[in-house]
Amino acid sequence: MARRQAGWLPWLWLALLPMAFPPSTAPPGGCPSACYCVATPELVQCRYERLEEPPKELPVTVHNLSIAGSNLSILHPAAFAARPLPDLRLLRLPHDNIQTIEDMALQGLPALRTLDLSHNPLLWVAAGAFAGVPSLRTLQLNQALLAAPLEDQLALALHNLSLRRLELAGNGLRALPATLLPAGLEELDLRNNSLQRLTAAELRSLEAPGLRGLRLTLGANPLSCDCALRPFLAWLRATAARVPDARSLRCAGPPPLRGTALLRLRPEALACAAGEPGRLETASYVFFGIVLALIGIVFLMVLYLN
Repeated sequence: MARRQAGWLPWLWLALLPMAFPPSTAPPGGCPSACYCVATPELVQCRYERLEEPPKELPVTVHNLSIAGSNLSILHPAAFAARPLPDLRLLRLPHDNIQTIEDMALQGLPALRTLDLSHNPLLWVAAGAFAGVPSLRTLQLNQALLAAPLEDQLALALHNLSLRRLELAGNGLRALPATLLPAGLEELDLRNNSLQRLTAAELRSLEAPGLRGLRLTLGANPLSCDCALRPFLAWLRATAARVPDARSLRCAGPPPLRGTALLRLRPEALACAAGEPGRLETASYVFFGIVLALIGIVFLMVLYLN
């Protein structure tokens, strides 16, 4: 009997061990109380804990930090640098109700390469919001620009970055955000916006030095297949390799062309609707010709009567 009781003692000690080290007093390098580590302290996830600020006791060895479903409404300066995080490379902050990003909010994350701010109602982004992250190469802002017009603010904030990939899907954009495209950008995600076409001026901006190798995805945009689409169609045919989803692009209108693949269209099939520039220009020439003809007839009649 005594031997059987002695056999349970190690298990009793293991059961009581967490009480000796409660989550709120986790030793340095352990997981914060509101988070959990996957496999090692290098991967930390904090999901739907309604945090109002980033955890303070993050492991210094963390490489990948994900905070989702919280209430981080304001990212203050050095918001993630309560202790140095020299190895953090990926920071995901989706669905965190982030509205304001102050200057130097990411200070203390020198190795950060990927930042995901998707699905946040951004209202203000300071000019120095991304200062202190010289290694940042991928910025994800999917469905993050719906609450306020932020293009001018973001243009300043992104000015000194060396981004390689920028994601702007699902933001209701009606035009190419040319001011947000730093030289050297390699990938631009514009899927699921409100783009009807890319204008000739926007296409010229894609040929600027430093952007000639840019690849952009454009799926799920309501492309209008009328005469105003002709410059974009010509560009798409000539540079289809720069649009990985080119073969999947479809017309959203007009009704006779709805669902037609863009690369199957012929330029002459792109008619101008009434009131559009091409139709108005043609109508103007016709009207001008009629007026000249009437003037000529009147002139001939006057000569005949004389």
